[in-house]
Amino acid sequence: MIDNDDRRHLERCVRLAADAFEAGNEPFGSLLVSEDGTVLLEAANEVGGGDATQHPEFAIARWAAERLKPEERVAATVYTSGEHCPMCSAAHAWVGLGRIVYASSSAQLMQWQSELGAKPSPVRSLSIGDVAIGVRVDGPVAELAERVRELHVRAAERRSRT
Repeated sequence: MIDNDDRRHLERCVRLAADAFEAGNEPFGSLLVSEDGTVLLEAANEVGGGDATQHPEFAIARWAAERLKPEERVAATVYTSGEHCPMCSAAHAWVGLGRIVYASSSAQLMQWQSELGAKPSPVRSLSIGDVAIGVRVDGPVAELAERVRELHVRAAERRSRT
């Protein structure tokens, strides 16, 4: 169940996604929040430099592995504008992070990309639960998903101009 704190964190993720888009990257943004509600890390997509693995959720997993104890990781929540891709889901599970809350789902993204005529992903779209075993997942959130969709429409328009 998504509460007001979850919505507040997801709002920040959508703003980070917009910032990533404005910086020339794909529109994705994420937060790592401790059990007590402290934001430990903000991350935005950085694939514009050519490294397609520079997803914010993957950056969060690496950061958490280096800096948090296992019990802190499992108690933390990852908030993100878009549901984790398989790479990020796997990293999340391997590092032992806790709950994931997302604004828009992978299924929604695939539908939007299809509608926009975007080039297909080189990686199969799988839900987090199809990759990461036993991770608690909440999302999507309809009103925020629509804002994320608008960012992806703008990103598709930008790609079509290049």
